[in-house]
Amino acid sequence: MAEDKKQVTTADRLARNLGLLQAGSMVTLDILTPAGQKARYRTVFIGYLPKKYVLVQYPDLNKVGSFAVHMKQGIKATVRGIIEGHEGAVVAFASKIKQTVTAPMRMLVLEFPSEVGLQSLRNCIRIDTEIKSSVVINNEKWRALITDLSISGCQLYIENGEQLSLVTEGKIKLLIEHHHELEALRFVVDICNIKQLPNAVSVGVRFRENDTKQVKKLLLSAMVNDS
Repeated sequence: MAEDKKQVTTADRLARNLGLLQAGSMVTLDILTPAGQKARYRTVFIGYLPKKYVLVQYPDLNKVGSFAVHMKQGIKATVRGIIEGHEGAVVAFASKIKQTVTAPMRMLVLEFPSEVGLQSLRNCIRIDTEIKSSVVINNEKWRALITDLSISGCQLYIENGEQLSLVTEGKIKLLIEHHHELEALRFVVDICNIKQLPNAVSVGVRFRENDTKQVKKLLLSAMVNDS
């Protein structure tokens, strides 16, 4: 009896976590074949039936292309989605494709997961990223790569920026023109440290409090799309 109760409780918890994803919300779908081939698509979370299955919209056929031959029963799939709210969080689960259906629309039927991960921004210390960006320092624009990101700051990798090592303090402009579905983001950040690297510099910067909302959007997007 105790074992049955534990199973029910676990199933209820999984359903509650999945229920945090709203029907119609965008999710990231990762497909992994037995041969190790990987593909990633943006698609729509449709819903689920507890203990039975999860439904997601079949990705855009033009983007799937020849990889469609792998969209079949038994293929591993991982789904990640953003939970909107005050703090913000990411729901993620691993599953397998049960079948594909074409009516009333193209959908993937996934096995109901045995685990559903829930990661809050509050508990996210720092994540590794490769976000293309640019910075403006002393009225000069430089290409940059955000190599790690947190709610409080980030690390920038700037090629051929050796002369920037002379800048030890002050503020710079950080521009992110495009990151998946996000609109262009612009920040004024404060330099914390600059480290000289071979043919590049690494610049640690701190975000300002009035940009917290925008930083959360970027961090959630990176957690879903770049992890």
